[in-house]
Amino acid sequence: MKYYLFVVLILFSTRNYSQDKLYTEEDISVSKWIDGTLLSPTTNDKEVLAIIIAGSGPTNRNGNQNFLKNNSLKKLAESLTNNGISTFRYDKRIVKQIKKGNVDKDIMFDDFVSDASDVINYFKEEDKYSKIYVIGHSQGSLVGMLASKDTVDGFISLAGAGNNIGDVLVEQVTKMAPKLGEETQRIVNILKEGKTTTDYPNALASFFGQDLQPFMINWMQYNPTEVIKELKMPILIINGTKDLQVSESEAELLKTANENATLTIIENMNHVLFEIEGDDLENSKSYNESFRPISPQLIDSITEFIKS
Repeated sequence: MKYYLFVVLILFSTRNYSQDKLYTEEDISVSKWIDGTLLSPTTNDKEVLAIIIAGSGPTNRNGNQNFLKNNSLKKLAESLTNNGISTFRYDKRIVKQIKKGNVDKDIMFDDFVSDASDVINYFKEEDKYSKIYVIGHSQGSLVGMLASKDTVDGFISLAGAGNNIGDVLVEQVTKMAPKLGEETQRIVNILKEGKTTTDYPNALASFFGQDLQPFMINWMQYNPTEVIKELKMPILIINGTKDLQVSESEAELLKTANENATLTIIENMNHVLFEIEGDDLENSKSYNESFRPISPQLIDSITEFIKS
């Protein structure tokens, strides 16, 4: 739970993973903002593509941030492509901006949705794939839902929230620091009305700072359960029992909102897709442990869903 608060708002915040490489690799620039990596299997006619959308913060195509390297999304992409599914994963626009030393402080949540739409449209216009799926991880789940409507053949929510992000924050802060719970609720209520405020405790400044509030207002206008109701396509919802950031109940909310969706809960899988046998300390440390393999059940579940 504690780790979620550090990561979520940093805007400026089959078992094939051990096999030999069975794919080709190509770097692609989709737009002026988006660069990514396309992996294409050498074992089939490359008809199916899975687009992987990263979670919150300045997350790159591999699932890594500044001082956190786990390569979770890279491992996900490689494992799926080794199973015969083409994958494209990309850096969030803020990653490119940081590299160029020109960070846009006016970036909005909708910009991430536009970027995801650009990626989908790029590959649709290429007309190489008979089916395109979107895999949205964490914040990328909501981004992917919004970009996928009426555009792709299937959607996979991976550790995505079911509640509005404002409500998620209230729950997380209340559990971590109960005395700040009421203040968090008050601020969230203001932001949900589309207003900003300068009245917030210093302890919450990293979450509700003046620069972040417009982004949060934009993000809070979306309720994931309402968005997923509108998706008329095969849907797979996945969560792990050791996820410190997004609980199983969030996945269950998404499932309830779309009765046609398939829900898969993976025992011991955490937020960065590793299977954790130990305590919360081991869990938190794993965010920076790239030697770990991702969950084999996760790969099996996604592969079966896409190929069925």
